[in-house]
Amino acid sequence: MKNTDLPRPLNLPVFPWDLLGPYRETAASFPGGAIDLSIGTPIDDCPDIAQSALAAAANSPGYPAVVGSCELRNAIVSWARGRGINCITADSCLPTIGSKELVANLGWQLGIGSGDKILFPEIAYPTYDICARLAGAQGIPVSNDISTWPRDASLVWLNTPANPTGWVAPKEWLREVVSWAREVGAVVASDECYSELTYGGTGPAPSLLQEDVCAGSNENLLLVYSVSKESNLAGYRAAFVAGDPDLIASLLAVRKHAGVIMPAPVQAALRRVLLDRSQVAQQVERYARRRKILAAAIENAGLKIAEECEAGLYLWVFDPADTADKQFSPGRGADWRLLDKFAHLGLIVAPESFYNSRPGSHVRVALCVSDKEIEKTAKHLAKFA
Repeated sequence: MKNTDLPRPLNLPVFPWDLLGPYRETAASFPGGAIDLSIGTPIDDCPDIAQSALAAAANSPGYPAVVGSCELRNAIVSWARGRGINCITADSCLPTIGSKELVANLGWQLGIGSGDKILFPEIAYPTYDICARLAGAQGIPVSNDISTWPRDASLVWLNTPANPTGWVAPKEWLREVVSWAREVGAVVASDECYSELTYGGTGPAPSLLQEDVCAGSNENLLLVYSVSKESNLAGYRAAFVAGDPDLIASLLAVRKHAGVIMPAPVQAALRRVLLDRSQVAQQVERYARRRKILAAAIENAGLKIAEECEAGLYLWVFDPADTADKQFSPGRGADWRLLDKFAHLGLIVAPESFYNSRPGSHVRVALCVSDKEIEKTAKHLAKFA
């Protein structure tokens, strides 16, 4: 007899991008069709070195180790040393199937559950909230004012550079987070997948695990890293988590039972791009060029880019002329109004309400389109009114 109680709901929200259907239709009707600036998926070629490494390891008939090959883990350590991170060893890191699966599942994989609290930025990548929901924990959005954070939190998510705002956490703030977490006993997980996507010659964004941030101790600290954006390997699902060896060992034990294994060819490709960083510099140059063109077009259209938007793959844009009262429902707030204006120019962007539980006024504009489409976008924005 069928159990009519199944499947049971998991208290998950509607997938945000499903709400863009009407705006996609509007944009598609624009002469020349739509340009999708709403999703940060890479469009440039995978680096040759990654493709070669993948092909060379293609004959991999056996199960790879969940913990990753020794060669890959040593490459992660080498990458860390190049970033001033000295508290990672081959025993305190492991590969993940992209970073999103780790972000979504970290809570329950650490044993966090009902009655626990998971903190994440108040304007943030939606999957941090999903992490709390899948664990059955209470997800709490918080500001950058650490003094306001609940002191009984079990896990704190950081994201720097931040998606969608482009904010880069300074070292002083990261030090305060580390001090706070050690005082209250919380785990801190820092999602730093955009850290190399900085512009103006500033170098990579500060890391939670840098020596002068964590004082050389990775206790209760985790770094989550992905090469999806910096190396155009989103399709490979290549990322890793590193930090506190006790936390890594706990994650490894769970992931062994669940069979969460990065394929051996992908491990080989990830190792290669972690050891050869020249392809990252080339990609950052591409994004810097696109960012400059798009930012100028946005400003010329009378729109503004948020002051904190310094890094990453997105521009955090608002219309200073829209002073109407904000209303919180799809299609009614200032962010949705701006989204609609973009759609009527053939441009698809993402509204702030995808990332914020409160009414907002910004839209996220991704740089992940070709140079030709960036130029077309700039021409479309010249018609903004």
